[in-house]
Amino acid sequence: MHRKRKLALALGAGIAPLLVVTLPVNPASAHGYVSSPPSRQAQCAAGTIECGPIKWEPQSVEGPKGLTSCSGGNSRFAELDDDSKGWKVTPIGSSQTFNWRLTARHSTSTWQYFAGGRKIAEFHDGGAQPPATVSHTVNFGGLTGKQKILAVWNIADTANAFYACIDVTIGG
Repeated sequence: MHRKRKLALALGAGIAPLLVVTLPVNPASAHGYVSSPPSRQAQCAAGTIECGPIKWEPQSVEGPKGLTSCSGGNSRFAELDDDSKGWKVTPIGSSQTFNWRLTARHSTSTWQYFAGGRKIAEFHDGGAQPPATVSHTVNFGGLTGKQKILAVWNIADTANAFYACIDVTIGG
């Protein structure tokens, strides 16, 4: 009897690592994106623009911190980087509130907003867990005309961030 138990344990120990490697892994359940003004992924999710798989996963544009792409470097969502795709442009004033919809509330270091290749605003959360919706009012100063705003949610306890691009016309 003792011998059978040892054999069963040995077999189990040998098979367990194989199961861990071969069983499918579910992706993280969700994260967040800018819902208004409508980001590119929000437009995809609403069916405003025809897109690929981002239509069903607007909250999943995640990549390493420090990127400047709308897709977060994720090839599955490369359509978000295509400036010629016909994205709807939202007219805004010199100051605009951006609303994030969070489906997983990660500890946050900073929220950043870029326009014309430069940082326009940064909000520090010091590692706090945000609520399910987050709003930031960004002042664009003298910046006017059509702009692609890159909004970045930097996670405090990982090397990743979430990315969203919003097409706007400032002052129009």
